[in-house]
Amino acid sequence: MKYVILLGDGMADRPVEALAGRTPLAAAFTPNMDRLAKEGACGAAMTLPEGLPSGSDVANLGILGYDPVRYYTGRAPLEAASMGITLGSADVAFRCNLVTLKFNREKTRACMEDHSAGQLSTEEGRILIEDLNRALGSEKVRFYPGVSYRHLMLLKGGNPGGPPGTPAARPNGGPGLECTPPHDILGREISEYLPHGAGDDAIRDLMRASVDVLERHPINRRRAAEGKRPANSIWLWGQGGKPELPPFAGLYGCSGAMVSAVDLAKGLAVSAGMKVIDVPGATGYLDTNYAGKAEYAMRALREGADLVYIHVEAPDEASHEGSLEHKIKAIEDFDALLVGAVMKGMKEFGRFRALLMPDHATPLLLRTHSRDPVPFVIYDSGFPPAGGSDAARGAADHYDESILMLDGIMRLPAHKIMGRFLERV
Repeated sequence: MKYVILLGDGMADRPVEALAGRTPLAAAFTPNMDRLAKEGACGAAMTLPEGLPSGSDVANLGILGYDPVRYYTGRAPLEAASMGITLGSADVAFRCNLVTLKFNREKTRACMEDHSAGQLSTEEGRILIEDLNRALGSEKVRFYPGVSYRHLMLLKGGNPGGPPGTPAARPNGGPGLECTPPHDILGREISEYLPHGAGDDAIRDLMRASVDVLERHPINRRRAAEGKRPANSIWLWGQGGKPELPPFAGLYGCSGAMVSAVDLAKGLAVSAGMKVIDVPGATGYLDTNYAGKAEYAMRALREGADLVYIHVEAPDEASHEGSLEHKIKAIEDFDALLVGAVMKGMKEFGRFRALLMPDHATPLLLRTHSRDPVPFVIYDSGFPPAGGSDAARGAADHYDESILMLDGIMRLPAHKIMGRFLERV
């Protein structure tokens, strides 16, 4: 038996006035996902437990079959694992976004204009972060380049068991340091959302110092001259210490592989002992290589993986932009170029199962994540589908949020889905 997970990050939404009260999923043309919903077992997933951040890190950890309440330590340490950065027991990793701040004339106040600095290129981001490390790095502080605007900062000796006044390595800072994701405060004045708690002076000082380095950087001067948003500050958040996940193969009795453009999903795979599949042209945005992701996923299954997890970031990025046009395009490309290709390719393995779902909702109206339940489908090519009652199978005509209203469907926390999908429980 082969298994594939089709994950459209932030794909779920809320009714949109411009769509006559429909959601982007309901309005998009998605014949391949609709077929899965019609023939599979439908369910509603609660992917973001109360008390934990409403992020893709928490949600995907749960979907991968790990209870976030037990295993979650923060977003950045997962990304560090993907980047090959080893955390010591006294270290804390921070997600380091390159962002665009809009300052007033006196530079006494600023708003979060763009959490992604205009989706700057990975090469631009690498140069900026390397120059920041030369300017602001030290024996205690180190900056590491990632993909596009997504980077990392490592703080040596910053865990809760370290000296007093150091940032806590607990989810979202816990009682020590509290940091806010930049995509949660788009358009807002930043003063109320700066890091606060134990060790906040040092973190704020780094963020302020980054403005002096970045504003005069040639890359940002060129971007401004071209009418693009400059990456004129860093934003530190998502901090945490090293995660300790039991191997996926040991928990579920099958080998796994991850296909994703983003370090978060890759880091989850590394931490779980899964194989990471790098796909040329995978960007984490609308221009990502959907066909390549499908091709490399099939190759991983042919080469011995039992399960492949395909993560696509584009719908989430479109929601953070607030672009209805981009979100519908991301959903339709996900359906046509990835889901359709994967379902066709899976036929070579005989009987197989597919799990289709978003990790969380990212409503366009909010431009950030919400704790809304999300629809999922478990499709079994051999029938009956794994888990669920007869009422759960074939109950939907379309894959969208209306599934959540159906009677007889599975209703599960995210970390319980994997066992049902694999028929391990």
